[in-house]
Order: sequence, then structure tokens, then C-alpha cells
Amino acid sequence: VTTTADICQIASLGDGWEDRMTQGLFRYDVTACETKVIPGNLGFVAQLNEGRHLKKRPTEFRVDRVLQPFDSAKFNFTKVGQEEALFQFENSGSDDSYFLRSAAATVADRAPNVVAINVSPIEYGHVLLIPRVLDHLPQRIDQESFLLALHMAAEAASPYFRLGYNSLGAFATINHLHFQAYYLTVPFPVEKAATQRIPLAEGGIKSGVKVSKLMNYPVRGLVFEEGNTLNDLANLVSSACIWLQDNNVPYNVLISDSGRKIFLFPQCYAEKQALGEVSQELLDTQVNPAVWEISGHIVLKRRDDYEEASEASAWRLLAEVSLSEARFEEVKAYIFDAACLVQSQVEEETDDAIYAPVPVGPSAVGEGCLVIP
Repeated sequence: VTTTADICQIASLGDGWEDRMTQGLFRYDVTACETKVIPGNLGFVAQLNEGRHLKKRPTEFRVDRVLQPFDSAKFNFTKVGQEEALFQFENSGSDDSYFLRSAAATVADRAPNVVAINVSPIEYGHVLLIPRVLDHLPQRIDQESFLLALHMAAEAASPYFRLGYNSLGAFATINHLHFQAYYLTVPFPVEKAATQRIPLAEGGIKSGVKVSKLMNYPVRGLVFEEGNTLNDLANLVSSACIWLQDNNVPYNVLISDSGRKIFLFPQCYAEKQALGEVSQELLDTQVNPAVWEISGHIVLKRRDDYEEASEASAWRLLAEVSLSEARFEEVKAYIFDAACLVQSQVEEETDDAIYAPVPVGPSAVGEGCLVIP
């Protein structure tokens, strides 16, 4: 990445992304990939993307360590071309969002936050948010970077735009701090899953953040939502992420509902792979369950797997990702301690409400990219 870039509103992301498609910068045309919603209670989304795993950059680091030092000799985002950068994303210093067609890509003496295309996209508008790209930060979350991701989700102001994060050991493929994001015009299955509120002692709810756990979903996870401010939500969730990475627990994060709802998934699939505990049938699919797959958007590499995809097959795959109930509860207790949360003894309630996208104006996604159930 060189020293200049456009500074743009998130609303113009689609235009820039389509321009890069016209320039032929993507490794394949993702809009031509077959996609379907699988019949069932959760509506898993399957995409056939034959050969994507052959065209992606290979992982260049150990998968058994969540935290590893940045290595400038390996691929990182300072090595991508200027043409892959879409815009710089910075705090304006006020409550207003604004558009600058062209400006220097430095703010004060800080490295820029850059949004660039993902050259191996999964969906329309698939981009990377790279905080302080020139600072060579390894793939590890801190409060500042997580707040930046929430601000990007809020600025997008679309229920169809989500951000995701994969730690090392949870199928991040590049050890340079980044989030992913794209548009999907149907709910992710995890957004429709029932949740059970975890009651918090009075001292633990000053931030206004509500915490729940997923119910009747193949991957155990925590859900954080609302909060008095985005900063409150970022502080709490980043504290949980920091504990996970400091204790070598791989994890994935989905940022939903314009930054107001966060799904956190500690996972163990790579560990099971290393121990020979994943069936050959699942390994043969060559699906690496990262944040998008865990959330219910599953990219399949073989036509037979796509044609035969069912809710049961999706459930079998994702169940291998999940921590056991006992291990999940142990990790949850450590996360609560790290985030200064105390669970009260009040009986928990289950929320069975189905996710419904908030009505918005015309979608930024072209009609040809809609997924029809």
C-alpha cells in the first residue's frame, strides 16, 4: 500500500468494489457462483465455489498458536497493490460522516486504516478492514481495532453488511491485523438462532451491554448486544477476545446489526484436526470453518457436496467446531472474569424471537447478487 488513498463513505463501497471487478483484480467472478438457502429451521446458506481453495494464498504460519509475531518476510497487506485499496477509514473528529474523493493517507502521525478488496471474495462487496496498515500489527484484537470495526458496521447502516474476524488457529490465513466484511441479503442462520440471556449482577451491567448464549445452534457461542455506547460494547467484547488470544484459545467474531450485536465463538476445529479427531468425510469437503461458515454461510468446493447439502450436513460440520459444553462453560467463566462481569443467580430466560432485518432504504447490493430462498 502506498501513501495515498481515497477517503470515502461506506455507502460508496459497492461502487469501488465493482470498479475493481471491472479492472479484473479478483481471482474469479464470485457473482457467478451458485448460491442457495438450504431448507430447514435455520436456513443455512450454501455457495458452490469450485477451486477457491486452490486460488487462495496458503497459510504461512503455525496453526497451534493464536498469537505470533508479525513477520515482514511473509505475505502481508503492505505488499498489495495500490489498486486493491478502496479507501481510508478514519474518525472524523465530529459526529458527521463526510466524503473526500482524494487525500493524503495519513492522519496526524498515525498509520492509516485502509479498506481493500479481498481478491478471493466469498460474496458481493467482500473487503478487508486493515487497521493502521503500515504499523505491521499481527492478527490480534485490541480495544482500538475492535471499536474501529464497530464504527465501520455502524457507518454502513445496513442489516446486510456484516464484519467478521478470525484469529490465528481459527482459520485466519494472514498474520496481519484485519477484519473481513461483505453483503449478504438474507439473515445468517446464527442471527435467527434462539438465545438465552445470562443475568448479570448489578455491578456488571453499568455498560448496558446484554450478554446471552446461543441455544440450539451447532456451535456454542456468546452474544453481546446493545450497550450505552459503541465504546462500551467494544471495551467488553475486546476484553473477552484478549483473554482468549492470551490463553491460546482460537476464536471467531461476527459483527451484526450495524455494530449493535456481536457473536463470539471460541473454537477447536484445527486442534481436532491435528489430533485426528475429525472424520475423513468432513476433511474431504476441504471446508475450513471460519467466521462465515460458523455463522451459517458455507462455501463448498465440490459440486456433489453442494447438490447434497442439507441442514443435517451443515450441522455435522459445525458441531465439530464447537467446544464441549463443559469446556465452553469453563471458558465463559474466564471471559466473564476478564470482562469484569458477574453472573447473577436469577433464572435465565430464553429468547426464541426470529431475527428480522431492520427496514432500510434501497440495498447497495445489485439485484443480480440477491440470494433467493
